[in-house]
Amino acid sequence: MYSFVFTHFLSRLDAERAHHLAFLVIRGLPLLGLGRLVRRLTRPEPSLRVETLGLVFDSPFGVAAGFDKEGTGIRGLGQLGFSHVEVGTITARPQSGNEKPRLFRLIADRAVINRMGFNNHGAAAARAVIQRARGAGIRPIIGVNIGKSRVVDVDDAAADYLESTALLAPVADYLVVNVSSPNTPGLRGLQELDKLAPLLAAVKAAAPSTPVLVKIAPDLTEDEVVRIATLAANTLDGIIATNTTLSRDGLATDAAIVEAAGAGGLSGPPVAARSLGLLRLIRSTVPADFCVISVGGVESAADVAERLAAGATLVQGYTAFLYRGPLWARQINRGLLRYPDARHEHASRKSKD
Repeated sequence: MYSFVFTHFLSRLDAERAHHLAFLVIRGLPLLGLGRLVRRLTRPEPSLRVETLGLVFDSPFGVAAGFDKEGTGIRGLGQLGFSHVEVGTITARPQSGNEKPRLFRLIADRAVINRMGFNNHGAAAARAVIQRARGAGIRPIIGVNIGKSRVVDVDDAAADYLESTALLAPVADYLVVNVSSPNTPGLRGLQELDKLAPLLAAVKAAAPSTPVLVKIAPDLTEDEVVRIATLAANTLDGIIATNTTLSRDGLATDAAIVEAAGAGGLSGPPVAARSLGLLRLIRSTVPADFCVISVGGVESAADVAERLAAGATLVQGYTAFLYRGPLWARQINRGLLRYPDARHEHASRKSKD
């Protein structure tokens, strides 16, 4: 049914407009009193639970940052079966993001190019929305992803992140420092160790009771990834790998369509191999009990199981949600029951450490 709707309706709309329409439906689930009914169909089996970051996740699978930019869909996404929702990216100051159009589908690759530019209403507004979601009864784990405000110079980035940390750490189950989006000028430069180390230390000190993670780009060299992973393991509670890529290699989509989409981060299956490779590298670098969240190109339960077997503590997705529809998380969670060895791999590594 969703395939028909996507092919004949949603795919013909501007990608950002289609996203907003779908998001209205997700937000409407709890408002229309449909959440409990849907939750009965999507609730993960207890055997899928994961304990990490001092939290209990209903399953390993959650929705990555970028889908729910403001936190307004937390309850609806949880009712669809996602164990956790990473809100954001949120900036200290409100900003409209880049000019439209800024979101493009590459249907032949089941991929997306985005240059959204952290459009959001700012940390203060997000805090109020997330606080309401926390008090709304059954809910998913809430991660909050923070980034640099566009108007703030890179040299002043630490103070900007700390402003967001002060507002959002108290309402987040975990906090993510995003230094890897390709759509904010200068942001990826913060992945250089001389800038990253003091930034992460400052955020962690400002949020002592909230787990803090860092999200990295897939376009780093392996040496850079090892250095950042080592820093994260010594400073933070976890690492997320990876964000979108600047690469356009190996695409099936017509080159003219890709060129017309222009600049931005590419997500979906084209980034899967790189994301998986960096996951294995990171897991070989950090302690077994260190939280590693894998994201990038995940489409099926088999993909999630592969990430778990490769060392992921949790797995996130976003792009395939646009192509697979509202029952995607349910399909993943049901499918994971066929891969018990992968699901217990991380627990086994922790016990041997």
